[in-house]
Amino acid sequence: MDSLICPITKQLFSVPVIADDGYTYEESAIVSWIQENHTSPMTCQALSLRNLRPNRTIKNLVEEFENSLSAVNYRLKLNVDVKKVSGAMFQVNTKAIYRAEWLTRRNAPPTILLKLSGVQAKREASYCVQLSRHPHIVRTYGVVEPAPQDSIMLLQQYAPNGNLSDFLEDQLRVPDEVILLEMFAQITDAMTYLAYNHITHGDLACRNIVIFRFSKFKSEDNLVKLTDFGLTQHCSTYVSINNELAITNCIPIRYASPEVIQNKEYSEKSDIYSMGVTMWEAFSKATIPWSHIETDQEILQRIISGETLSKPPMCSDETWPIILTTMSMIPLERPTFSQLRRSLTKLQYQIENRTPSHKELMIKLQQVLQVDMHEVVIGVAVEDTLVKLTGLHIYQADAIFRRVPDTNITCFRLKIPNDNDLTIFINYYEQRFKNLILRHKRDTPVEWVKVFINTNMLYAHMVAILSRE
Repeated sequence: MDSLICPITKQLFSVPVIADDGYTYEESAIVSWIQENHTSPMTCQALSLRNLRPNRTIKNLVEEFENSLSAVNYRLKLNVDVKKVSGAMFQVNTKAIYRAEWLTRRNAPPTILLKLSGVQAKREASYCVQLSRHPHIVRTYGVVEPAPQDSIMLLQQYAPNGNLSDFLEDQLRVPDEVILLEMFAQITDAMTYLAYNHITHGDLACRNIVIFRFSKFKSEDNLVKLTDFGLTQHCSTYVSINNELAITNCIPIRYASPEVIQNKEYSEKSDIYSMGVTMWEAFSKATIPWSHIETDQEILQRIISGETLSKPPMCSDETWPIILTTMSMIPLERPTFSQLRRSLTKLQYQIENRTPSHKELMIKLQQVLQVDMHEVVIGVAVEDTLVKLTGLHIYQADAIFRRVPDTNITCFRLKIPNDNDLTIFINYYEQRFKNLILRHKRDTPVEWVKVFINTNMLYAHMVAILSRE
């Protein structure tokens, strides 16, 4: 079955073309891809711009699909046009998500049903349909009826990798800074578009950013989109102001700006404040903001008094000032989203083109090892080959990282007193890098361990990780 979604953009086709690999792509996307990579994103075979040709079949199918939605004013019927195919994938208070399946439209894209409750839901649902054509906003195909009383159901684009909050929690460590900056830039693009159309999101957070494509090595290969703007102000991270019970009085307290908390004043600048908290959340590996504070009232007082979240360990000294400006107490001192986008672009360029310092490379090395540095002391004296390739210079007494003379073996000497930690360390490498570790043994004194590693494989992995990340 032919897909109506481009494998690169994850959007419905506009100008579909067929490449030599047999796959169909959005023309602008595959042209950019071939110019940079010269190979297929699906098969890795060589591709040529000269051999791209229009796919009129897909073009007709997309037009047929779009016209069918427009003909019914983007209103669809449950169990006629679409159906639920599972129980709730996600449910919290007034929001539930279900996998859905088309019944009447050929080759239609994968979807979910988003059910929202609340007095504002029906009024604001039209925003989703009207403003969801942006490449970094989740596409809403229509409103599904009938829906339970005081609720609305939206049929939306399915994100295969889920939301950013859950995704970060499942990762071994926080993604590299340039990867997160690319994600922030994409969401800032979406927010700039909403601001231009005089729409406030009201609920910026990692849970409302969904991932369509993730690469830990190439920032430009990542694709995220914004969802749920103005619709999901009700979950465990929300509080009812002044103890009023109406849903309209609920705000996302841990992400909210001072003026929203005090006066319910929503604007682009209040969304900017939430964007700053969202960036903090991502650098903190999806930690809930103010998680160390027990009561909502104390959080309210801290935010109103001007207290800000502390700098996450994985956030650089260059990025943190930008985040701090978004969380200024005074709205006029915060940037607009278009200004934030320019700052992020400039920062991306600076980080991607600078020479890593010794400290930064050592941090990356520690991250690669995936060992708790409070329990394991690692010092490395790196050979000339690795030094020349990465610029890494590390010397620390009592620890070694040296090649065994006249062999293809390199020896790590690490301080790992706990046998359980040693087992975790060895299993990590054996599972991920087959044949990398040749053997290991306890040394003298007994808290030290010698780990013998295939030198060629070690260099290949370390150079790739340190230089590409």
